[in-house]
Amino acid sequence: MSQPYYETMYILRPDIPEEEVETHVTKYRDLVTEAGAEVLDCQMRGKRRLAYPIAKHKEGIYVQLAHNGDGQQVATLERAMRLSEDVIRYLTVKQDGPLPAPRSGPVPQAASEAAALETVEA
Repeated sequence: MSQPYYETMYILRPDIPEEEVETHVTKYRDLVTEAGAEVLDCQMRGKRRLAYPIAKHKEGIYVQLAHNGDGQQVATLERAMRLSEDVIRYLTVKQDGPLPAPRSGPVPQAASEAAALETVEA
């Protein structure tokens, strides 16, 4: 039986320096691997405006971490994030399967849309 897939999105305080952001990303990746899980992908989503203020912050640095394992890494990871003052919000979601690979190039149109475009152009 294959191990379940997880996706953790966390938001760091916007006022921390970039070197410290990299330190946090590395720390959380290492926590996952030390717990016996595999890090599949880690993406820095950058600084974005929050939908509502969290701990008096209007912006946050978003990081997305995809991993798979037996589930022990989730408790370890979330405990470390809960104790960190630099993480203002986090969420871990169990996925049905691996994340799809990102698409390169334009998104293909449906056949009906392509047919509609041909009739409009004619």
